[in-house]
Amino acid sequence: MKRLLTSCFGLGWLPIAPGTWGSLPPAVVFALLYYFGVPAVLISIVMAVLVLAGAVVCIKFTPVVIAATGKTDPREVVADELAGQAVTFLAIPLLAAGTVSTSQILTTAVLGFLLFRLFDIVKPWPGRKLEKLPEGWGVLADDLSSGVYAAIVLLVCFRLWIAGFTG
Repeated sequence: MKRLLTSCFGLGWLPIAPGTWGSLPPAVVFALLYYFGVPAVLISIVMAVLVLAGAVVCIKFTPVVIAATGKTDPREVVADELAGQAVTFLAIPLLAAGTVSTSQILTTAVLGFLLFRLFDIVKPWPGRKLEKLPEGWGVLADDLSSGVYAAIVLLVCFRLWIAGFTG
């Protein structure tokens, strides 16, 4: 059960780019919640719950996967990507003023997804340093850092883009 949770119910077992698959659920949930008109506060709460759930699963159960695989950052563990990707979308609903169109939300979800994946792969400071933390903490912390970077860039892009439509 612990490996099933850390793999986000099997997404981490997919043979190609498991981290990408693990990042997908928050982006899809974000877009769907916006599409169905869920209030911004509730969207941010859902993203916070995903961050918390991914973090707890990663910290608590990744040591079991590390012991089973002998790898310090097993590819099958994607709960960290789930948490990091959710960080990317956490503040957007609260800081993005006004009503946005479906195409703007879909673009925001895709851009946030791509930005997180970019920062997760590149691992800007302090990402590489954070990976050295013990067990689940190291697996998780670099993804949270990538999520913060992606959120900042996404918010700037979102603000500039929306301003272009309203200005």
